[in-house]
Amino acid sequence: MAYVPMTARSPDEGHRAATPLELFFDLCFVVAVAQAGARLVHALAEGHVGAGISGYLFVFFGVFWAWVNFSWFSSAYDTDDVPYRIAVLVQIAGVLVYAAGVPRAFDSNDWTIAVIGYLVMRAALTAQWLRAAVGESGRARRAALFYAVGLLVCQCGWVALLVAPAPARHWLFLVMVVAELSVPMIAERYHQTPWHAHHIVERYGLFTLIVLGETVSASTVAVQSALDEEEVLGELLPIAAGALLLVFAAWWIYFAVPAHERVTDNRAAIPWGYGHFAILGSAAAIGAGVEVSVEQAVGKAHVSLLAANLGVTVPAALFLAVVWLLHARHFKQGAAQQLLLPVAALAVLGCAWTGQQAVLWAGLVAAATVALGVTLRHRARSEA
Repeated sequence: MAYVPMTARSPDEGHRAATPLELFFDLCFVVAVAQAGARLVHALAEGHVGAGISGYLFVFFGVFWAWVNFSWFSSAYDTDDVPYRIAVLVQIAGVLVYAAGVPRAFDSNDWTIAVIGYLVMRAALTAQWLRAAVGESGRARRAALFYAVGLLVCQCGWVALLVAPAPARHWLFLVMVVAELSVPMIAERYHQTPWHAHHIVERYGLFTLIVLGETVSASTVAVQSALDEEEVLGELLPIAAGALLLVFAAWWIYFAVPAHERVTDNRAAIPWGYGHFAILGSAAAIGAGVEVSVEQAVGKAHVSLLAANLGVTVPAALFLAVVWLLHARHFKQGAAQQLLLPVAALAVLGCAWTGQQAVLWAGLVAAATVALGVTLRHRARSEA
């Protein structure tokens, strides 16, 4: 429709699912995720581990936080009319500008293009919150206005980052991260926005799938390299196989429990939503690590075998640990089920010291974790 007054949607709305516009939005955001992953690969392959990891975390936060803010807003106020669609289009344009600025921000600490893209995204979201405030009253209107004002204040901070001395930008960035994360925590104290639990869990799940797809893409690169570099075929095929096992196990473990049954209020939802920075960031980093392992195997990376292995096992172990921490542990029964994922995370990390077969061993450990988890769950149900 051309125009619909923006009012809150019911958090109990039946059959609520992600819209085609939201899916399109996610696909555009994966461009920025791919850019961040590509720069991480380059940094790690050149041996710039510290700078690569810090740059990746900074760049990925911008992608993650812009996506999170849009997703929670749309869960509560999506009208799908013309003004709403235009605002989302502006946000998509902003993320594409942000993605274009990732290489400069990553390599030379020049955040100009990235911040401009981020400001475009946030300006559109600010307009959305102001529109929501017009249609609300009482505490709901106050919360919407606080969101809008908080976004404006934060954008002033990002502009200040552009004119700050280069050595101070990383510290200022951390200050801005705290400020950005504080806005929803304060605004929601006045009024819990009417986000839809099943819808928001589905949105996070879909974006996780897209990010995991980046690891599948890295596995494809490994297979292609194996076909081109026949002399190292024995080293590359295990990397590809291990990567596929890792991403399949990551998918299985992430979707093994119905998270929407627990994410029902802000007390549970805010830590769960914020914690996905580690889940999504580690999922994308697995793919980057696989690419570094491939480059190390063909002699194109200036890193040791152990360092290349850690590039895969560290994010994979982090993914398992955080998925357990955020929601899997709330659905486990007994010590065996509770300890499975933490122990598996340590085992995957330890695979880094198994030499050239490290990625394959990590994949096998992840696959065994899935098999054991299914067995334990089936046994618990049988005994019940």
